[in-house]
Amino acid sequence: MRPNRLLLGGAAVVAALSAGAVTASVLQDSPREARPVQDPIGDILRTTPAQPANAPTETAPAAAPAPRTPVAVTPPPSVVIAEDEAVAEKAEEEAASEKPVVEKAIEQPATPARRQRRKFAVIQAIDKTTAETMKFEVEVGGRPVRFNRNLIFSVRACEVSTPDELTEDAIAYVDVSLQSRGANQPAEPRQIYRGWMFASSPAVSGLQNPNYDAWVVGCKN
Repeated sequence: MRPNRLLLGGAAVVAALSAGAVTASVLQDSPREARPVQDPIGDILRTTPAQPANAPTETAPAAAPAPRTPVAVTPPPSVVIAEDEAVAEKAEEEAASEKPVVEKAIEQPATPARRQRRKFAVIQAIDKTTAETMKFEVEVGGRPVRFNRNLIFSVRACEVSTPDELTEDAIAYVDVSLQSRGANQPAEPRQIYRGWMFASSPAVSGLQNPNYDAWVVGCKN
């Protein structure tokens, strides 16, 4: 019986050791609880109170007491630059020798000259639709002239500027009418401009028409 007991005891010991090894392995594989890391330097800094640094103090200077009576301020002496007598005398001589500027009056003629009239006015017209342009003559007080079958020009006067005028120019008094020529009977002329035209300033002419434009070029005999 004794050998059997020894075998049973040994088997029990082996079983106990095996169970302990399995338990240790299971405990090693399972997650563990987090623990704070030891930080002795941080603990010292957290437990030691911060001491304020000694700020340097500056002593204010002692202020002088205000005077009981007003203090008179003496202005600095003015500096006078002495001018050389020779320079002053020379300047006076130059001023005396200078002749006064005499403004020359613009000579005006006693009687203004009259503009010379011419017999023909030279006019240039353009058709804005077809780009047709033409320069032609119109007799003063004579027969009207038709341009492009629709535009009619009549001239009442044509003058040239006088020599005493600032700008050399030609001026004409023009009547411009528009007459549409139909297949059966032409319509009545419709006046679209009457007035003076200036050769030096074509833009001054007041002819306003979407299809035509005209201006005076000059006057001739």
